[in-house]
Amino acid sequence: MTILITGAKGQLGNELCKILGEGASERGNLPPLCDGCTVIGVDVDELDITSSDAVDAFFSTQKPNLVFNCAAMTNVDGCEGNEDAAYLVNAIGPRNLALACERHDARLLHVSTDYVFAGDGSKPYVETDEPAPNTAYGRTKLAGERFVLDNCKDSCICRTAWLYGYVGNNFVKTMIRLARQNGFLTVVDDQVGNPTSVVDLAWQMVLLAASQETGIFHCTCNGEEVSWNAFAKRIVAKAGLDVEVKACTTAEFPRPAKRPAYSALENKHLRDTIGDSMRDWEEALDSFLEHYLEQEDQQ
Repeated sequence: MTILITGAKGQLGNELCKILGEGASERGNLPPLCDGCTVIGVDVDELDITSSDAVDAFFSTQKPNLVFNCAAMTNVDGCEGNEDAAYLVNAIGPRNLALACERHDARLLHVSTDYVFAGDGSKPYVETDEPAPNTAYGRTKLAGERFVLDNCKDSCICRTAWLYGYVGNNFVKTMIRLARQNGFLTVVDDQVGNPTSVVDLAWQMVLLAASQETGIFHCTCNGEEVSWNAFAKRIVAKAGLDVEVKACTTAEFPRPAKRPAYSALENKHLRDTIGDSMRDWEEALDSFLEHYLEQEDQQ
């Protein structure tokens, strides 16, 4: 079994490379499918997925059996300013991988986002809800989803949200840094969603890869949806930082791309098929912070 992971330098791609290379996750051992597998982690400097020729050449020589596509242009405001570039990475790239996977009889798991929805709902979105993106990021990610499903029969879309992990920048690490630096935080209180640990997402994706399931799956941590402000309060409290977390509105900090007011996802398809292994977001966050702060102390 040869497993290709694109976007390997990102927080999710890095976690997948780690657990597949070690044969175990913080969540437990991996399924037998992964025993003795060869893991190939690549980033854009090693494989440009926007080039069909590069993808075809890579598949012809490396012959992957399973592909996790974690490559994406995720800078929401950057996408808004250059939708053509975002479309290449978020839509054409997945299309190229899907076509190659279909030709080489490989299974494809592709990562997508809550931004494919309008973000103006009042209850968690399920997989059968109609997408209605209102940002360039959401539009290009939805196009990528459709290319994958249309061009690769053995494929899964894994929509996630509010992702944080050990590698790279993310909200959790930013809140800890700013709390220490400034002694207070100001965080929006009118955007609601699902904080999700890459530890849980990577684990769930491997379990999904080992199944025979196809189609769209929501993969976020469980528990009651939460605002960014409440999430920040939980982060600093668990990190032992006694700082005030002030509330503000989205309107007070205008950005080029519109942020969803409510984009919580429900993992209905997981529950109805292989089972939902995503933890409650508070449990997952506490576990992450325990390991992350321990690593800080050792540096």
